[in-house]
Amino acid sequence: MNEFQIKTEHLPAVAPDLVLVRWGDGDWQLKSLSERLARWLNVDPRQVTGRLPGALFPQAVPHLSELASEVLEQGHDLTDIKVRLRSDLPELLADIQFAGLTEDYLGQLVRINLRRETAASRLDTSFRGLVGSSPEMREVFRKIRLYGASDAAVIITGETGAGKELVAQALHEESARRDGPYAALNCTAISEQLLESELFGHERGAFTGAVREHRGYFERASGGTLFLDEIGDMPLHIQSKLLRVLEDGRVQRVGGEQSRRVDVRVIGATNVPLEQAVAEHRFRADLYHRLAVLRIHLPPLRERVEDIPLLAEIFLQQFNAKYHKGVQRLTGEALRLLQSYLWPGNVRELKNVLERVVVETEAEAIGARAFAEWIQERQQFAPQSVSRPQSENTPPLPVVIPYPQPAVESILDIDPLPTETVRGQRADLSAEQIRQAYRAADGNLSAAARFLGVHRATLYRHLKRLGLDRDSLA
Repeated sequence: MNEFQIKTEHLPAVAPDLVLVRWGDGDWQLKSLSERLARWLNVDPRQVTGRLPGALFPQAVPHLSELASEVLEQGHDLTDIKVRLRSDLPELLADIQFAGLTEDYLGQLVRINLRRETAASRLDTSFRGLVGSSPEMREVFRKIRLYGASDAAVIITGETGAGKELVAQALHEESARRDGPYAALNCTAISEQLLESELFGHERGAFTGAVREHRGYFERASGGTLFLDEIGDMPLHIQSKLLRVLEDGRVQRVGGEQSRRVDVRVIGATNVPLEQAVAEHRFRADLYHRLAVLRIHLPPLRERVEDIPLLAEIFLQQFNAKYHKGVQRLTGEALRLLQSYLWPGNVRELKNVLERVVVETEAEAIGARAFAEWIQERQQFAPQSVSRPQSENTPPLPVVIPYPQPAVESILDIDPLPTETVRGQRADLSAEQIRQAYRAADGNLSAAARFLGVHRATLYRHLKRLGLDRDSLA
């Protein structure tokens, strides 16, 4: 008999949290589960004895049975192996060690210690207030570190709510100007008449109401960084003055006769395609070339859904502290729901909706039902042109569709998912539903799974059941 034990460092290490047993060449089975780990996983420890680990942790990566067998078969320890028991739980680091024979000498013992990643090991998931482990976010982190050493102007592109100002702040903190001032101005937040004064300052008596001289943002940010948000919507006549400041490093106040030297690194951000604005003569081409020396694109949240569990974990911690709550996690169903949404408001919208459900929740875990009212509200944003009639017996798509674009129209054409059974399990998907989702996702099975509201592994099981492959789905 072989035993396989798991202990978790973040829980009190009193007894093994998980024990797997194997007789001979049979399958690994669950022998016991500690109450501590059971509470963390939200399962009943009395009901897991004798079950296969794959039944309790179908989404575990790597599979627990494979880890136990590898150590026994290879005869050496494994260290710092990344393990995720469920998709809605954080990733842990595991040390897998051969621990000798079991007490009855009938088998061998393998022990696994799990721990949360240290700050040093999580540098690639969090960087100066930005969070993400996706390849897209790692590229953003790389560029911030690289561009921080430069004094050249930077343009940050990305949709509303994606976190462009966080990128600008990170660039400032990574630069030699970090000890200097950092100033931020939204070019659309104030009127066109006041924007020139706010940027360049004004002299006393320059216009009605100018009862005293005023230092503009360029003067206040001298020696540091000036972040101009929504720069693509800046009026043309102010663009020309901005260009002069960038070229000669001198600013002239409104109503003034003398210019003042300033030393400012300018970082601009826009959700407007500047190239298109230049082509339409809404943005000066010479200013565009002066600003877009360096460029960072911040991807929308719907293109990095693998970051949602990590972002959700961080936001839950923040709101627990803010509202004195004890919410521990989102259920797998809730996370899959969030990952199926297209997030027009990006990270800002995710943060807002999580704050709402934390305030409204009294339980330790947040399930998909907590988002029901929010889903109904978001469905009202779907324009009539991309909506479709539904019969009384067909439930709405679990995917919330807020974006009126061709890709979304194809998603809306997917047949509704079958209703859930009494036991809460999703009924079988049909070949046609899978085929429509696959085509809407342009052949991306992970995206197709999100459209269908199921885990990717679940979609693969349905493909196997139906005898489908990529060729038959095209």
